[in-house]
Amino acid sequence: MNKFLAEIHEQPGALRKTLAYYTDGKGREILERIIMIWQRNKYSRIVFTGMGSSFFVSYAASCLLSQYGIISTAVNAGELIHYHFSQLKTDTLLVCISQSGESFEVVRILEKLPAGIACIGISNEENSTLIKKAAAHLLCKAGKEEMTSTKTYVSTCLVLYIFSLALAGKWDPAQIAGIENAIVQVDSLIKNTDTWLNPALRLLDHCAFIQIVGRGSSYATAQQGALMFMEGARNPSSASLGGEFRHGPMEMVKKGFRAIVFAPRGETYKQSLRLAEDMVKYEGMVILITNSPQEVNNSSVLSIHIPCLDEYLFIIPAIVPLQLIVNEWAMADGNEPGNFTRGAKITTAE
Repeated sequence: MNKFLAEIHEQPGALRKTLAYYTDGKGREILERIIMIWQRNKYSRIVFTGMGSSFFVSYAASCLLSQYGIISTAVNAGELIHYHFSQLKTDTLLVCISQSGESFEVVRILEKLPAGIACIGISNEENSTLIKKAAAHLLCKAGKEEMTSTKTYVSTCLVLYIFSLALAGKWDPAQIAGIENAIVQVDSLIKNTDTWLNPALRLLDHCAFIQIVGRGSSYATAQQGALMFMEGARNPSSASLGGEFRHGPMEMVKKGFRAIVFAPRGETYKQSLRLAEDMVKYEGMVILITNSPQEVNNSSVLSIHIPCLDEYLFIIPAIVPLQLIVNEWAMADGNEPGNFTRGAKITTAE
Protein backbone atom coordinates (compact mmCIF):
# COMPACT_ATOMS: atom_id res chain seq x y z
CA MET A 1 0.00 0.00 0.00
CA ASN A 2 1.47 3.39 -1.01
CA LYS A 3 1.67 6.31 1.47
CA PHE A 4 -1.22 8.23 -0.06
CA LEU A 5 -3.54 5.24 0.13
CA ALA A 6 -2.37 4.48 3.66
CA GLU A 7 -3.32 8.01 4.74
CA ILE A 8 -6.72 7.60 3.08
CA HIS A 9 -7.24 4.45 5.16
CA GLU A 10 -6.26 6.35 8.32
CA GLN A 11 -9.13 8.84 7.96
CA PRO A 12 -11.78 7.05 10.08
CA GLY A 13 -9.31 6.84 12.97
CA ALA A 14 -8.31 10.50 12.56
CA LEU A 15 -11.95 11.58 12.59
CA ARG A 16 -12.73 9.51 15.69
CA LYS A 17 -9.74 10.99 17.54
CA THR A 18 -10.82 14.50 16.56
CA LEU A 19 -14.41 13.89 17.69
CA ALA A 20 -13.24 12.39 21.00
CA TYR A 21 -11.01 15.40 21.63
CA TYR A 22 -14.00 17.75 21.46
CA THR A 23 -16.41 15.57 23.41
CA ASP A 24 -14.34 13.88 26.11
CA GLY A 25 -11.03 15.68 26.28
CA LYS A 26 -9.21 18.97 26.54
CA GLY A 27 -10.73 20.19 23.31
CA ARG A 28 -14.12 20.61 24.94
CA GLU A 29 -12.66 23.10 27.45
CA ILE A 30 -10.89 25.03 24.68
CA LEU A 31 -14.11 25.15 22.68
CA GLU A 32 -15.97 26.56 25.68
CA ARG A 33 -13.26 29.19 26.12
CA ILE A 34 -13.61 30.29 22.50
CA ILE A 35 -17.39 30.55 22.87
CA MET A 36 -16.81 32.82 25.89
CA ILE A 37 -14.44 35.00 23.83
CA TRP A 38 -17.08 35.25 21.09
CA GLN A 39 -19.88 36.14 23.51
CA ARG A 40 -17.85 38.52 25.70
CA ASN A 41 -16.50 40.61 22.82
CA LYS A 42 -19.78 40.68 20.89
CA TYR A 43 -18.11 40.41 17.50
CA SER A 44 -20.25 41.42 14.56
CA ARG A 45 -18.60 39.14 12.00
CA ILE A 46 -16.05 36.41 11.35
CA VAL A 47 -13.37 36.28 8.68
CA PHE A 48 -12.01 32.82 7.87
CA THR A 49 -8.73 32.57 6.02
CA GLY A 50 -6.29 29.94 4.82
CA MET A 51 -4.63 28.56 1.72
CA GLY A 52 -5.52 25.52 -0.40
CA SER A 53 -7.53 22.94 1.52
CA SER A 54 -7.70 25.21 4.55
CA PHE A 55 -9.27 27.97 2.48
CA PHE A 56 -11.73 25.61 0.81
CA VAL A 57 -13.13 24.31 4.09
CA SER A 58 -13.47 27.93 5.29
CA TYR A 59 -16.18 28.39 2.68
CA ALA A 60 -18.16 25.45 4.09
CA ALA A 61 -17.96 26.91 7.60
CA SER A 62 -19.11 30.29 6.32
CA CYS A 63 -22.12 28.65 4.64
CA LEU A 64 -23.09 26.87 7.86
CA LEU A 65 -22.77 29.98 10.04
CA SER A 66 -24.84 31.97 7.56
CA GLN A 67 -27.69 29.48 8.09
CA TYR A 68 -27.75 30.61 11.72
CA GLY A 69 -27.54 34.34 10.99
CA ILE A 70 -23.85 34.79 11.88
CA ILE A 71 -22.13 37.04 9.35
CA SER A 72 -18.94 35.46 8.07
CA THR A 73 -16.76 35.45 4.98
CA ALA A 74 -13.96 33.25 3.67
CA VAL A 75 -10.99 35.14 2.19
CA ASN A 76 -7.94 33.49 0.66
CA ALA A 77 -4.96 34.29 2.91
CA GLY A 78 -2.78 35.48 0.01
CA GLU A 79 -5.50 37.92 -1.05
CA LEU A 80 -6.24 38.97 2.54
CA ILE A 81 -2.66 40.16 3.04
CA HIS A 82 -2.58 42.36 -0.05
CA TYR A 83 -6.14 43.37 -0.88
CA HIS A 84 -8.58 42.79 2.00
CA PHE A 85 -6.59 43.50 5.16
CA SER A 86 -8.76 46.51 5.97
CA GLN A 87 -11.62 44.07 6.69
CA LEU A 88 -9.88 43.14 9.95
CA LYS A 89 -11.33 45.49 12.55
CA THR A 90 -11.78 45.18 16.30
CA ASP A 91 -15.35 43.92 15.83
CA THR A 92 -14.08 41.08 13.61
CA LEU A 93 -13.04 37.64 14.84
CA LEU A 94 -10.28 36.29 12.59
CA VAL A 95 -10.04 32.51 12.18
CA CYS A 96 -6.77 31.40 10.57
CA ILE A 97 -6.56 27.82 9.31
CA SER A 98 -3.36 26.04 8.35
CA GLN A 99 -2.84 22.30 8.56
CA SER A 100 0.86 22.79 9.22
CA GLY A 101 0.46 26.08 11.06
CA GLU A 102 3.42 27.35 9.03
CA SER A 103 1.89 28.39 5.68
CA PHE A 104 3.74 31.48 4.49
CA GLU A 105 0.66 33.64 4.02
CA VAL A 106 -0.90 32.75 7.38
CA VAL A 107 2.35 33.45 9.24
CA ARG A 108 2.61 36.79 7.41
CA ILE A 109 -0.93 37.72 8.49
CA LEU A 110 -0.04 36.98 12.13
CA GLU A 111 3.05 39.18 11.86
CA LYS A 112 1.04 42.01 10.32
CA LEU A 113 -1.99 41.75 12.59
CA PRO A 114 -2.67 44.99 14.55
CA ALA A 115 -3.15 44.93 18.30
CA GLY A 116 -6.75 44.41 19.29
CA ILE A 117 -7.57 41.91 16.54
CA ALA A 118 -8.23 38.47 17.99
CA CYS A 119 -7.16 35.40 16.04
CA ILE A 120 -8.38 31.86 16.55
CA GLY A 121 -5.95 29.33 15.09
CA ILE A 122 -6.94 25.94 13.68
CA SER A 123 -4.14 23.52 12.87
CA ASN A 124 -3.01 19.91 12.97
CA GLU A 125 0.32 20.89 14.55
CA GLU A 126 0.24 21.87 18.23
CA ASN A 127 3.74 23.39 18.26
CA SER A 128 3.29 25.46 15.09
CA THR A 129 3.66 29.22 14.71
CA LEU A 130 -0.09 29.62 14.23
CA ILE A 131 -1.01 27.82 17.44
CA LYS A 132 1.65 29.66 19.45
CA LYS A 133 0.58 33.12 18.23
CA ALA A 134 -3.21 32.69 18.23
CA ALA A 135 -5.29 34.03 21.10
CA ALA A 136 -6.93 30.62 21.28
CA HIS A 137 -6.69 27.50 19.15
CA LEU A 138 -8.50 24.41 17.97
CA LEU A 139 -6.53 21.31 17.07
CA CYS A 140 -7.20 18.67 14.45
CA LYS A 141 -6.17 15.19 15.53
CA ALA A 142 -5.26 13.78 12.13
CA GLY A 143 -1.76 12.66 13.03
CA LYS A 144 1.27 12.98 10.76
CA GLU A 145 0.51 13.42 7.06
CA GLU A 146 3.13 13.44 4.30
CA MET A 147 1.19 13.37 1.06
CA THR A 148 -1.58 15.43 -0.59
CA SER A 149 -4.13 16.38 2.05
CA THR A 150 -6.63 13.64 2.91
CA LYS A 151 -7.04 13.02 6.63
CA THR A 152 -6.09 16.60 7.54
CA TYR A 153 -8.79 17.85 5.16
CA VAL A 154 -11.60 15.76 6.64
CA SER A 155 -10.43 16.44 10.21
CA THR A 156 -10.40 20.20 9.56
CA CYS A 157 -13.89 19.90 8.08
CA LEU A 158 -15.04 18.25 11.30
CA VAL A 159 -13.38 20.82 13.57
CA LEU A 160 -14.99 23.69 11.67
CA TYR A 161 -18.38 21.93 11.74
CA ILE A 162 -18.17 21.61 15.54
CA PHE A 163 -16.82 25.16 15.92
CA SER A 164 -19.61 26.65 13.79
CA LEU A 165 -22.36 24.82 15.64
CA ALA A 166 -20.85 25.84 18.98
CA LEU A 167 -20.78 29.54 18.04
CA ALA A 168 -24.40 29.28 16.91
CA GLY A 169 -25.41 27.62 20.18
CA LYS A 170 -26.36 24.42 18.35
CA TRP A 171 -23.63 22.05 19.52
CA ASP A 172 -25.10 19.34 21.72
CA PRO A 173 -24.87 15.54 22.19
CA ALA A 174 -27.55 15.02 19.56
CA GLN A 175 -25.04 16.11 16.90
CA ILE A 176 -22.59 13.35 17.79
CA ALA A 177 -24.69 10.55 16.26
CA GLY A 178 -24.69 12.34 12.90
CA ILE A 179 -20.90 12.74 13.02
CA GLU A 180 -20.42 9.09 13.93
CA ASN A 181 -22.58 8.13 10.94
CA ALA A 182 -20.44 10.30 8.66
CA ILE A 183 -17.34 8.48 9.94
CA VAL A 184 -19.02 5.12 9.28
CA GLN A 185 -19.67 6.26 5.70
CA VAL A 186 -15.99 7.19 5.27
CA ASP A 187 -14.98 3.75 6.49
CA SER A 188 -17.52 2.02 4.27
CA LEU A 189 -16.45 3.87 1.11
CA ILE A 190 -12.81 2.98 1.73
CA LYS A 191 -13.51 -0.71 2.36
CA ASN A 192 -16.27 -1.29 -0.18
CA THR A 193 -15.17 -0.03 -3.59
CA ASP A 194 -16.44 -2.90 -5.74
CA THR A 195 -19.68 -1.25 -6.85
CA TRP A 196 -18.29 2.13 -7.82
CA LEU A 197 -14.49 2.53 -8.19
CA ASN A 198 -13.85 0.65 -11.44
CA PRO A 199 -17.08 1.97 -13.04
CA ALA A 200 -15.99 5.52 -12.08
CA LEU A 201 -12.54 5.02 -13.62
CA ARG A 202 -14.11 3.64 -16.81
CA LEU A 203 -16.49 6.59 -17.05
CA LEU A 204 -13.71 9.14 -16.61
CA ASP A 205 -11.60 7.17 -19.11
CA HIS A 206 -8.39 8.99 -18.18
CA CYS A 207 -9.77 12.16 -19.78
CA ALA A 208 -7.58 15.20 -20.31
CA PHE A 209 -9.69 17.47 -18.07
CA ILE A 210 -12.19 16.91 -15.25
CA GLN A 211 -14.79 19.47 -14.22
CA ILE A 212 -15.95 19.23 -10.60
CA VAL A 213 -19.09 21.06 -9.48
CA GLY A 214 -20.63 21.76 -6.09
CA ARG A 215 -22.85 24.28 -4.35
CA GLY A 216 -22.96 25.52 -0.77
CA SER A 217 -20.69 23.57 1.54
CA SER A 218 -20.09 20.99 -1.20
CA TYR A 219 -18.17 23.62 -3.14
CA ALA A 220 -15.38 23.12 -0.57
CA THR A 221 -15.13 19.45 -1.50
CA ALA A 222 -15.37 20.27 -5.22
CA GLN A 223 -12.34 22.56 -4.82
CA GLN A 224 -10.48 19.96 -2.78
CA GLY A 225 -11.26 17.34 -5.41
CA ALA A 226 -9.91 19.52 -8.22
CA LEU A 227 -6.77 20.25 -6.19
CA MET A 228 -6.18 16.53 -5.65
CA PHE A 229 -6.47 15.75 -9.36
CA MET A 230 -3.97 18.50 -10.16
CA GLU A 231 -1.64 17.87 -7.22
CA GLY A 232 -2.01 14.14 -6.60
CA ALA A 233 -2.60 12.81 -10.13
CA ARG A 234 -1.02 15.70 -12.10
CA ASN A 235 -4.13 15.96 -14.27
CA PRO A 236 -5.88 19.23 -15.20
CA SER A 237 -9.08 19.85 -13.29
CA SER A 238 -11.25 22.74 -12.18
CA ALA A 239 -13.92 23.39 -9.57
CA SER A 240 -17.00 25.48 -10.25
CA LEU A 241 -20.05 26.61 -8.35
CA GLY A 242 -23.11 24.98 -9.88
CA GLY A 243 -24.84 28.26 -10.64
CA GLU A 244 -21.71 29.73 -12.18
CA PHE A 245 -21.32 26.77 -14.51
CA ARG A 246 -24.47 27.77 -16.37
CA HIS A 247 -23.06 31.26 -16.93
CA GLY A 248 -20.78 30.32 -19.81
CA PRO A 249 -18.86 27.13 -18.99
CA MET A 250 -21.81 24.99 -20.11
CA GLU A 251 -20.68 25.84 -23.65
CA MET A 252 -17.73 23.43 -23.36
CA VAL A 253 -19.96 20.42 -22.62
CA LYS A 254 -19.80 18.02 -25.57
CA LYS A 255 -18.85 14.45 -26.37
CA GLY A 256 -15.77 13.59 -24.32
CA PHE A 257 -16.63 16.01 -21.48
CA ARG A 258 -16.39 14.48 -17.99
CA ALA A 259 -17.69 15.95 -14.74
CA ILE A 260 -18.13 15.05 -11.09
CA VAL A 261 -21.18 16.73 -9.54
CA PHE A 262 -21.96 16.84 -5.81
CA ALA A 263 -25.70 16.84 -5.18
CA PRO A 264 -26.62 16.40 -1.51
CA ARG A 265 -30.21 16.99 -0.44
CA GLY A 266 -30.53 20.55 0.74
CA GLU A 267 -31.07 24.04 -0.60
CA THR A 268 -29.80 23.33 -4.13
CA TYR A 269 -30.30 19.59 -4.62
CA LYS A 270 -32.78 19.98 -7.48
CA GLN A 271 -30.60 22.54 -9.26
CA SER A 272 -27.54 20.27 -9.02
CA LEU A 273 -29.52 17.30 -10.34
CA ARG A 274 -30.78 19.34 -13.30
CA LEU A 275 -27.26 20.49 -14.05
CA ALA A 276 -26.04 16.89 -14.24
CA GLU A 277 -28.96 16.00 -16.50
CA ASP A 278 -28.21 18.94 -18.80
CA MET A 279 -24.55 17.92 -19.04
CA VAL A 280 -25.69 14.52 -20.24
CA LYS A 281 -28.13 16.12 -22.68
CA TYR A 282 -25.15 17.76 -24.37
CA GLU A 283 -23.30 14.40 -24.52
CA GLY A 284 -21.18 14.78 -21.41
CA MET A 285 -20.74 12.02 -18.81
CA VAL A 286 -21.18 12.57 -15.08
CA ILE A 287 -20.32 10.98 -11.76
CA LEU A 288 -23.09 12.11 -9.40
CA ILE A 289 -22.20 11.98 -5.69
CA THR A 290 -25.35 12.29 -3.62
CA ASN A 291 -27.11 11.31 -0.41
CA SER A 292 -30.39 10.84 -2.26
CA PRO A 293 -31.49 7.28 -3.09
CA GLN A 294 -33.04 8.64 -6.29
CA GLU A 295 -31.30 7.11 -9.30
CA VAL A 296 -30.70 8.93 -12.56
CA ASN A 297 -31.72 6.43 -15.21
CA ASN A 298 -29.03 7.17 -17.79
CA SER A 299 -25.98 5.16 -18.80
CA SER A 300 -23.96 8.39 -18.98
CA VAL A 301 -24.43 8.97 -15.23
CA LEU A 302 -22.81 6.96 -12.44
CA SER A 303 -24.45 7.64 -9.08
CA ILE A 304 -22.43 7.13 -5.92
CA HIS A 305 -24.85 7.08 -3.00
CA ILE A 306 -23.59 8.18 0.43
CA PRO A 307 -26.30 8.00 3.13
CA CYS A 308 -25.12 10.97 5.18
CA LEU A 309 -28.18 13.20 5.40
CA ASP A 310 -26.67 16.35 6.93
CA GLU A 311 -25.69 18.58 3.98
CA TYR A 312 -22.80 20.07 5.99
CA LEU A 313 -21.40 16.73 7.17
CA PHE A 314 -21.88 15.16 3.75
CA ILE A 315 -18.71 16.89 2.51
CA ILE A 316 -16.58 14.63 4.72
CA PRO A 317 -17.43 11.21 3.22
CA ALA A 318 -18.11 12.78 -0.21
CA ILE A 319 -14.41 13.45 -0.79
CA VAL A 320 -13.43 9.78 -0.35
CA PRO A 321 -14.43 8.59 -3.86
CA LEU A 322 -12.26 11.30 -5.40
CA GLN A 323 -9.31 10.37 -3.16
CA LEU A 324 -9.46 6.76 -4.28
CA ILE A 325 -9.94 7.68 -7.95
CA VAL A 326 -6.88 9.97 -7.76
CA ASN A 327 -4.86 7.15 -6.20
CA GLU A 328 -5.69 4.73 -9.01
CA TRP A 329 -5.23 7.40 -11.69
CA ALA A 330 -1.73 8.33 -10.49
CA MET A 331 -0.61 4.71 -10.27
CA ALA A 332 -1.90 4.01 -13.79
CA ASP A 333 0.32 6.88 -15.00
CA GLY A 334 3.32 5.49 -13.17
CA ASN A 335 3.38 8.33 -10.63
CA GLU A 336 3.60 8.13 -6.85
CA PRO A 337 0.12 9.29 -5.75
CA GLY A 338 0.08 12.52 -3.76
CA ASN A 339 3.85 13.01 -3.77
CA PHE A 340 5.24 16.51 -4.28
CA THR A 341 7.86 16.93 -7.02
CA ARG A 342 7.65 20.67 -7.79
CA GLY A 343 6.80 21.99 -4.35
CA ALA A 344 6.48 20.78 -0.79
CA LYS A 345 3.84 19.81 1.74
CA ILE A 346 4.42 23.12 3.55
CA THR A 347 4.62 26.19 1.30
CA THR A 348 7.11 28.69 2.71
CA ALA A 349 7.24 31.24 -0.13
CA GLU A 350 4.59 33.41 -1.78
